[in-house]
Amino acid sequence: MAQQHGYAGKILKVDLSSGSMTDLPTADYSERFLGGRGIAAKVYWDEASPQTGALDPENLLLLMTGPLAGFPGIAGSRWTVCGKSPATNPEHFSYTNMGGSWGAQLKFAGYDGVVVKGESDRPVYLLIQDGVAEIRDASTLWRQTTVQARETLKKELGSSVRVVACGPAGENMVTFAGLIADNDASGSNGFGAVMGAKKLKAIAVRGSKKATAANPEKLEELRRYVHELKTGFSTLHDERPTTDTEMKLDPCYGCIGGSGCIRATRATKDGTRHKFFCGSAVYYHEWAVRHYGEVNEVPFLSTVLCDEYGLDVYPVHTMIAWLSRCYKAGILDDKSIGIPISKLGSLEFIETLLRKISFREDFGEILAQGLVKAADSVGKGSQELITDYVSKAGRISAYCPRMYIVSGLMYAMEPTLPMHQLHEVGIVLFDWLNWANKVEGSYLSSEAFRKIARRFWGGELAADFSTYDGKALATVKIQDRAYAKESLILCDVLWPITQVRHSEDHVGDPGVESKLLSAVAGREVDEQGLYRIGERVFNLQRAALVREGHRGREDDVLPEPFYTKPLKFGTLNPECLAPGKDGEVISRKGAVVDRERFEGMKDEYYPLRGWDVATGLQTRTNLEELGLAEVADDLEKRNLLAVP
Repeated sequence: MAQQHGYAGKILKVDLSSGSMTDLPTADYSERFLGGRGIAAKVYWDEASPQTGALDPENLLLLMTGPLAGFPGIAGSRWTVCGKSPATNPEHFSYTNMGGSWGAQLKFAGYDGVVVKGESDRPVYLLIQDGVAEIRDASTLWRQTTVQARETLKKELGSSVRVVACGPAGENMVTFAGLIADNDASGSNGFGAVMGAKKLKAIAVRGSKKATAANPEKLEELRRYVHELKTGFSTLHDERPTTDTEMKLDPCYGCIGGSGCIRATRATKDGTRHKFFCGSAVYYHEWAVRHYGEVNEVPFLSTVLCDEYGLDVYPVHTMIAWLSRCYKAGILDDKSIGIPISKLGSLEFIETLLRKISFREDFGEILAQGLVKAADSVGKGSQELITDYVSKAGRISAYCPRMYIVSGLMYAMEPTLPMHQLHEVGIVLFDWLNWANKVEGSYLSSEAFRKIARRFWGGELAADFSTYDGKALATVKIQDRAYAKESLILCDVLWPITQVRHSEDHVGDPGVESKLLSAVAGREVDEQGLYRIGERVFNLQRAALVREGHRGREDDVLPEPFYTKPLKFGTLNPECLAPGKDGEVISRKGAVVDRERFEGMKDEYYPLRGWDVATGLQTRTNLEELGLAEVADDLEKRNLLAVP
């Protein structure tokens, strides 16, 4: 299996039940599916039974890089983890996107991805170095936190090794247990529990190979161009609630220089550094301030605890909100659950809650099932108190569909929070919001916003937040681009380059990604050709979800509160301001998702996809045009294709 430009050339396949390891040629998948989410979805489709449970030995755990991993200056070394998720309700194929340096090191170690199935009879870890893989005993690592396991392996193997591990929550198969890698890169959607079920504590990688490009001169030219486009870019939505002055930026491997990334760490009292940004920095902040009356280090310590136990902060956030409502309603109290809920916001509360969940102690056994099942177990009307989550994995909403109309279809089509799609409009809106609020130095006017909509989202109607018109087409455009991006696999915050500060019209360049692929892999792919690959991957995932029980149009819905509960505020946008018709500044405060118009968007969306309008199911014609005839054959045998 010769190395290809942009690829190591092989994917490691491990069966922990038998201890056997084989290699899959990357070339069998790369032309149609690129890498990342694309190859992961195809391997999953080919080899995973839809009847397999998320925590069954035969579930696949897929860790995959893309062709751009390992190259500096383009923010292309992200990596994805896929498989059937225990966090979704019901269990479905899902995914998570991770950063740091583990993905690049896997490429340097000679592999484009790792596919794990089976279950070991004892705790093990996987070591991959320069094309050689070993399954090693991990008995001494079991019951260690993610950070302890990582540091133990670094002491044993050397500091250059990169490690991804599950923590006690994963070992005990908490449904929303996550993964933590070097740089505290975190992965959600229950894949820590999948690792724990397989008794796979960690995967350590290290390599000395280099990523090679077919046209290094062109790649360097593009790298300089990208750096120029990104000059002055900043992720303006970051407001870390801390008075700490020792924050340090901690970019992922190969980041774009001067990109304005918010990825940062903060030091604990013992001098060790841990991540503290975005959702992980704010999930416990509001409650802690209410309890203590001031900003302190408790939110940071709660973030460290989640990472060490291996828990996803977003489901923890929604669970805390639900517990608070149950307490206020008299359904739960300190004595009945053994958790000091009366001290919500304190360090004592969060320490107790996270420990009990991670080790499934007492009431933690109920909470470890996830929010929906926990509410079903408690009963007493507690189910009605789940009002603030939107994804099928129980994660709190971001870029709410009451505010961002286009987000509604994105949420409805996905098994989890589709952040890689939501950011495309959301990040642009935050720059526009500065202009609307007359912030000094702001540049992205309503006119520029409409120009971006024309170039990236199919038309100016996508930039009008007062109407549902144009949103179906915008969703298709964004989904296809996002799935191509997740297959390359590029940073979600920095790509696509939608807006440019230092240009006359401030409109970015959506053609750079295809040019990067051409320079690296040596295959000529234009912008539309790249989106066609994204469309193929999106349809493959849709087929996998349908094969696992997704009922098409019937399940393409939002949770009921978004149709009935008016929007009260927006994240960093308390007045819910947005551009309306002709760029007029309007407010979405008080809005709900209009059920009839949402269904109308679906009527418009399905034909754009080539799917059946009445059922939301795919058609043979649609799949064959995308080069997925084998997928159409499988769905037809199961009576899951739309009838002509």
